[in-house]
Amino acid sequence: MKNTVKEMLRSGKTALVVWLSIMWPDAIQTIRNAGFDWVLFDTEHGPPSIETVNRMIQITDGRAIPLIRVVWNDINAIKKALDTGAFGVVVPWVSNKADAVNAVRYSRYPPGGLRGVAPGRAARAWGVTPNEYLEIVNDEIMVIVQIEREEAIENIEGIVSVEGVDATLIGPMDLSASMGLRGKPFHPKVVKAMEKVVEECKSAGVAPGIAFAESIDHIGKLMDRGFQFIGVGEDISLLLKGCEDTLKQIEATRKF
Repeated sequence: MKNTVKEMLRSGKTALVVWLSIMWPDAIQTIRNAGFDWVLFDTEHGPPSIETVNRMIQITDGRAIPLIRVVWNDINAIKKALDTGAFGVVVPWVSNKADAVNAVRYSRYPPGGLRGVAPGRAARAWGVTPNEYLEIVNDEIMVIVQIEREEAIENIEGIVSVEGVDATLIGPMDLSASMGLRGKPFHPKVVKAMEKVVEECKSAGVAPGIAFAESIDHIGKLMDRGFQFIGVGEDISLLLKGCEDTLKQIEATRKF
């Protein structure tokens, strides 16, 4: 198994994600086959438990690579997430170099890390033997650190210097709130801070990412600014948009 998203980012390409909250196999299968590059199960703010996410990863497949946002930068949370067969983790509230070091160590098997060795379930999800999984996983797992505090902006050079950090993921809502601009995720001061992250990421060979855009048009602007790792929406919001667009098309051709 190869982590195609990791390969894309290394080659300078952009990877698009859908956040998942509808924990139903048919819905997840549809999203994963739609053409997006990766899907993100959210166990920090989303309602799914790790037991539910494990079930969904084990019984669904498709093109998009599954990742999990863990509830915290915690060795047990990261261990459980990766043991489902996820190809990586998004780790929230990474605000300094020490946080980033821990996120990587918790995600790697010894000798390079501290992840407990129980590869059976994850190996089944990857379609390999446990020994094959152990041989390749440290190279294939992605570690994405979430930048969502003003402190993280101040320490961004140290954060992205940590070997094993593959990408950053800016959380505009929390970042703006920490800067005294709650509810203004793309205020000019916040955007300036984002630009610093992109610059430092590029210098360090780390892919800069962002959790969401203001609109579909904004996604293109984010790409132009150098973001490679971009959230395009949540499954529920995409479902709602599909319904709204369908009704608009019907209304345009027939008056009720």
